[in-house]
Amino acid sequence: MCHVIVTCRSMLWTLLSIVAAFGELIAFMSADWLVGYPRAAEGKMIGHHGTPEPYRPTLGIYGRCIKVTGHRRGVLCGPYAVHFGEIASGFWQATSIFLAAGILLLCAVAFISVFTMCFQSIMKKSIFNVCGLLQGIAGLFLIMGLMLYPAGWGSDKVLAYCGPDASPYKVGLCSLGWAFYTAIGGTVLTFVCAVFSAQAEIATSSDKVQEEIEEGKSLICLL
Repeated sequence: MCHVIVTCRSMLWTLLSIVAAFGELIAFMSADWLVGYPRAAEGKMIGHHGTPEPYRPTLGIYGRCIKVTGHRRGVLCGPYAVHFGEIASGFWQATSIFLAAGILLLCAVAFISVFTMCFQSIMKKSIFNVCGLLQGIAGLFLIMGLMLYPAGWGSDKVLAYCGPDASPYKVGLCSLGWAFYTAIGGTVLTFVCAVFSAQAEIATSSDKVQEEIEEGKSLICLL
């Protein structure tokens, strides 16, 4: 018989797990990791004082956003790397691998977490503990990716966006975009979820839950 067990701690862990997974996924796909120095748009764009209107292009791990004029006037975003080997540097290729592995694990945990209301164990092991372990491993992958990412700032692609002063771990004329900070926040939240999974397991296996199961209740809601 399936017992639906809902507690504040288990629901909070599920919500945080989903937020961490989607936050990392959105950051990875974004082109706003680096914000380049101001420059004129490609083509002819005249500002109010007769000078080209400046803009700041953005560069992601495999994508970029630039401002263009003409019949497609506006900000054009898309991948600059069609194939994996075209990513700006070997460090960013490694970053992509580590981040993708971490995000894959987080998405798997986020999917499983939705069903923890009905299933609290898998192969006789607590599903919360298994998911917490996976989140810890995912967090390590994310840390490795974020540590390798600044090492790629000396690539030709970054120099074109950030000026000649850019070098590994030195951003030059660029500034860090929201995607980088979102990835850091998602990594911290991942470890919070890994630790909090133990609390979710305690909440769903408490004496109060066992008492209500023995009373024959199939839907158990606890604070």
